[in-house]
Amino acid sequence: MKKTVNGTEFKFAVISGANNIINRKKEVDALNVFPVPDGDTGTNMSMTIGSAARELEHIFDHSLDAVSSKTAAALLRGARGNSGVILSLIFRGMSKGFKGESEADGKALAKALSYGSESAYKAVMKPTEGTILTVIRRAAEAVKGTEEESFIKVLKAAYNGAAQALSETPELLPVLKKSGVVDAGGQGLVYVLEGMLAYLESGEIIPNNEASGEGESDTHKSIVAAASDDIEFGYCSEFLINKENGTSADAKGLKAYLESIGDCVVVVEDEDIIKVHVHSNEPGNVIQAALKCGPLTNIKIDNMRFQHRNADVGIENKKNKAPKPKAEKSAEPEKEYGFVAVAAGDGFAELLSELGADSVVSGGQTMNPSTEDILRAVNATPAKKVFVLPNNKNIIMAAEQTVNLSDRQVYVLPTVTVPQGIAALLSFTKADDPELVMTEMMKAANRVHTAQVTFAAKDSELFEQVVKKGQILGMEDGKITLVENDIVSAAYRTARHLVKKHNGSLITVYYGEDVDEGMAEQLEKRLSERFPSAEVVCVNAGQPVYYFIVSVE
Repeated sequence: MKKTVNGTEFKFAVISGANNIINRKKEVDALNVFPVPDGDTGTNMSMTIGSAARELEHIFDHSLDAVSSKTAAALLRGARGNSGVILSLIFRGMSKGFKGESEADGKALAKALSYGSESAYKAVMKPTEGTILTVIRRAAEAVKGTEEESFIKVLKAAYNGAAQALSETPELLPVLKKSGVVDAGGQGLVYVLEGMLAYLESGEIIPNNEASGEGESDTHKSIVAAASDDIEFGYCSEFLINKENGTSADAKGLKAYLESIGDCVVVVEDEDIIKVHVHSNEPGNVIQAALKCGPLTNIKIDNMRFQHRNADVGIENKKNKAPKPKAEKSAEPEKEYGFVAVAAGDGFAELLSELGADSVVSGGQTMNPSTEDILRAVNATPAKKVFVLPNNKNIIMAAEQTVNLSDRQVYVLPTVTVPQGIAALLSFTKADDPELVMTEMMKAANRVHTAQVTFAAKDSELFEQVVKKGQILGMEDGKITLVENDIVSAAYRTARHLVKKHNGSLITVYYGEDVDEGMAEQLEKRLSERFPSAEVVCVNAGQPVYYFIVSVE
């Protein structure tokens, strides 16, 4: 049995691991212990590593150092949700362990897994045991200090350690035990390791059984931005330049040339790749110039005039789909501060834009944007310093990864709801110190309390009572507090409790795409009558998933 693994073998192992979780993502999604529509751990993890697998198909390098590094970079750019970010960090740590190695044996793998565990733990402020963190730690511990030289045997031992840790997660997290499930993120990681091991043992890649056309949708990549009727440069070109053998490329020279034939030029360089974005009328010349720096991948050329003509057609968005994107707008920094917000719903996007957001990335609950989606919006913001408002707890980690990837200064405000993001934007006051600006914005965000009304995505049990799929759930600051059968009643009860609890004087009712104006007016009337001294405002936000989002200040 061959004891070492090179870059090509590692590449095929990762693709096999990706296919394994893609095939079983619904099983992982089903492990969600809460009945609310969730960010879907299996979907996020499969899309994260699936994006890397697609890039790996175009990489033909036998060096493990090069392939593992490119794998980690691709995972990071495609990371979605907390579970996806943690998975990307595991592979980033592993690539550190493989640095300088053309191939690796079992001892090198053990070291790499240790780095992977450390990388994941360091990224989480308050690590919770009984999660994917425990699973990767136990996998690394199972092979720590091994003298076994076979890469495959060490991976198998690590996989067994991970599987054992996964089976014990219910003992570490009571909520898992009560629901009779294991941790979803941990299960996703085990499926990835299982798929990698399957290839290395058999030489056969697990096939991707997902139907063609499914998976990562372009709707997750939308950026809602103002489009100009006068488009000087008609073609938007985006691609990656892969540096050959780690040699330096003339990125500065390329940028200067692109600026001479177009605008909205972004050229970002790291050790392995150069990310290029430009608007021009000569996409062929752009490609020819870029090829002088190295081979190209992920090439995308859009006719922006055509996009713009179709952007205002007003096609009705289907449930849980992102809004139809208008033409992307990118610019060199022209001001000191800029803002990128994440939100779902045309009304929310319009409101955030009116309040100063340069770009609104479409996303939220059940449709977490990737790190690259957010990075694209950040780099398209014409400012030296960009504040990112994730507006969802499952998007914060993906947003934080842009800090080290962007060509400008990025500050991520940990907003967990869109109303918090709105409050933060409203409170913005320009100051020389961006940290002070961020602190003041978060103070305003933290004064906002949010009631959310959604539906039970599956049968469950809450408060010692059975919850049936489709019943209405009321949430206060992210915590489920009641089960109802009437949407308006659930919204009124949750909002009423928050107003009384926090002595609120401003109540804003944001109603979603599945709520008609009459229901919203009914809720507004009930709240106004109950709290005559408070100001009650009603806004058609058009959000999916949540019938009502009510902010209380």
